[in-house]
Amino acid sequence: MLLEPALQQFVDAVAAHALPEDLRELRAISENALPQLQGAPQAVAHVTEHTVIARDGHALELRFYTPEGLPDGPVPALLFAHGGGWFQCSLAVYDGPCRALANASGCVIVAVGYRLAPEHPFPVPLHDVADAWQWLQDNAERLGLDPRRLAIGGDSAGGNLAAAGCLLLREQGLPQPCHQLLLYPALDAGMGSGSYSDYATGYYLSAELMQRCWQAYLSGMDLDPPPALASPAHATDLQGLAPASVLSCEHDPLRDEAEQYAHRLQAAGVDCTLERLPGMIHACIHLQDVAVSTGMAVQRAGDLLRQALA
Repeated sequence: MLLEPALQQFVDAVAAHALPEDLRELRAISENALPQLQGAPQAVAHVTEHTVIARDGHALELRFYTPEGLPDGPVPALLFAHGGGWFQCSLAVYDGPCRALANASGCVIVAVGYRLAPEHPFPVPLHDVADAWQWLQDNAERLGLDPRRLAIGGDSAGGNLAAAGCLLLREQGLPQPCHQLLLYPALDAGMGSGSYSDYATGYYLSAELMQRCWQAYLSGMDLDPPPALASPAHATDLQGLAPASVLSCEHDPLRDEAEQYAHRLQAAGVDCTLERLPGMIHACIHLQDVAVSTGMAVQRAGDLLRQALA
């Protein structure tokens, strides 16, 4: 389906401006601009913060979003890795989407403030998410969480980190999360799918920007082929991974790789639900103030997560 007029006007305005050459400049722009596109943040029961020490001694911030109306006793939770091409965005930028996802899913959302490329390229962001996951598992009961209902997820680059996290756990012989939630995930550093051609420009996320994201994340690495823990689409075997929900956006360069990964999960015997969000563009969870219809992304993610963690 065609973009609705409000989204079309938005992507046209974005396309009219050239990308800054410096990724740090683009990072600063996003930090200020994205929250203004999200609309008013939703209320939740409470927000708390914890500090986790990563394997190299770095202090990671975790932010817990607890919705109203949770039952007594241990509750389910999702460790959430934010998007931003591995080089931008923060817990502050994702405050609104995490509040909305907590309310939509009826579970605690635990957002992890992993370190960003290019200052901290692969595998640092993945290791940060993995260390946060291990801490969450180890401390679940103390935190009032149900250790049997801990999921992992993220959007875009965060979806990459969630998918790669499941691959890493399998590689290490550790238990899988009870579910993985992948929202328009970036999974293939090869960038060769048909949707990259169809939506290379004019749909907010461009192929040019995505290439720069991969270059920042894989700085100094041999890209032919990239390791599967960086580019999960290159994993040769997807058996034994956590059940999954994969949401793709119709007008998104990343659409095909998300859908192909979901089909491969299904072929490998993984319980995987795939849905394409009609008329949506990349990063739509940030665009409630641009077009109300973009709320379908968080709502569907919440519905699927609620079902998975019931």
